Amino acid sequence: MKKLFLLAFLLPLLAVAQDKGMHFEHGSSWADVKAKAKAENKYIFVDCFTTWCGPCKSMSANVFPQEKVGSFMNDKFINVKVQMDQTDKDNEEVKSWYAAAKQFEKDYAVRSYPTFLVFAPDGHIVDRHVGGSDADQFIERFAASLNPATQYYTQLDLYKKGKKDTAFLRQMALMALNKVDEPNTLLISKEYISKQKDLYSPVNLEFIAKFTNSSKDPGFNMFLHNADKVNKILGPGKAEQKVMDIVAQEEVYPKLMKKDGSKPDWAALESSLTKKYPSFAEELILKTKAQYFSYVKDADNAVANIVAYMKKYGHKADPQSLNEFAWTIFEKCNDMQCIEQALEWSKRSFKDKEVPAFMDTYANLLYKSGKKEEALAWEEKAMNKASDDEKKNYETTLEKMKKGEKYWE
Repeated sequence: MKKLFLLAFLLPLLAVAQDKGMHFEHGSSWADVKAKAKAENKYIFVDCFTTWCGPCKSMSANVFPQEKVGSFMNDKFINVKVQMDQTDKDNEEVKSWYAAAKQFEKDYAVRSYPTFLVFAPDGHIVDRHVGGSDADQFIERFAASLNPATQYYTQLDLYKKGKKDTAFLRQMALMALNKVDEPNTLLISKEYISKQKDLYSPVNLEFIAKFTNSSKDPGFNMFLHNADKVNKILGPGKAEQKVMDIVAQEEVYPKLMKKDGSKPDWAALESSLTKKYPSFAEELILKTKAQYFSYVKDADNAVANIVAYMKKYGHKADPQSLNEFAWTIFEKCNDMQCIEQALEWSKRSFKDKEVPAFMDTYANLLYKSGKKEEALAWEEKAMNKASDDEKKNYETTLEKMKKGEKYWE
């Protein structure tokens, strides 16, 4: 009886707690939502999510339920969640939105998740945002969506109607990039670049670098054939790194994982790259081998190629690569000379910015090398800088270190 009484007492409180976050429409069609928005003179917020999307789940669990988010969004928006994928577990309400989901995907090029669409009270699209955020950033984003000057589709309409001064083109290209609208990003950035007299000015080179992501982009040949001019503005090695990243994506990675399961033909790949890009073919092949053999869990080849790459090109390695290679050495190599080398790479990875994950790698290497007290200090430091979601992993590692456990292969 006491339990029943307590439950009866708590239920209203739980309902109030749940009521503080965003309110989402249920049992309504897209036509119903638009009619309600028009009647209440509110914008429409559409959360385009999938069942497999981690950031989508994080937003639903950690951001949408917050009181400050609910307070802002419920006042300004009619909120709708639309599942973009289809599963065997979908209920009737989800199924009733299948057609609308397909239409959103087609009309607004929804390719990444979560994508949030914003419609005006009269039902026409005005803005979009892609990717998760914390609560404050989320509110900031959707406050901007209420302002025509910062609404993506409102500004895009001005572009389509002929507004094409260079300042506006630059603004629109950057906005399209931020909104993950790839077709318009390419179109508008090319139009802006075509109107520039000095492509090698600092402002223009920084702009071009943002929009050079394939060999078909205007900046690719600039970075490939005029690296010295680019590097004087953007910094040493920036041109070469940009070109290598693109070549890796387009010409190397597709040849690694073959459908028939066969192994890469490294000799043929290196020969092809050397003919086209002699200045960096060897470097790219070595780095790719290190990554590939780590991925397929070939410990001996992974370690050998990492050591070979770092010996010759380690001075060029970015923080992410330094951490990636150092972690592979931690997991796969038991030679103390190798471990000491990896410690130096690892420490370099967070020299300019203390990233908790990179500091964790350093702590693990210290522990494996027998420097337990230093390892504990660095692991605790990493844990203290980590987000709440990550802290548990570092706590677990700390406990293993304190117990003197061997937890690598």
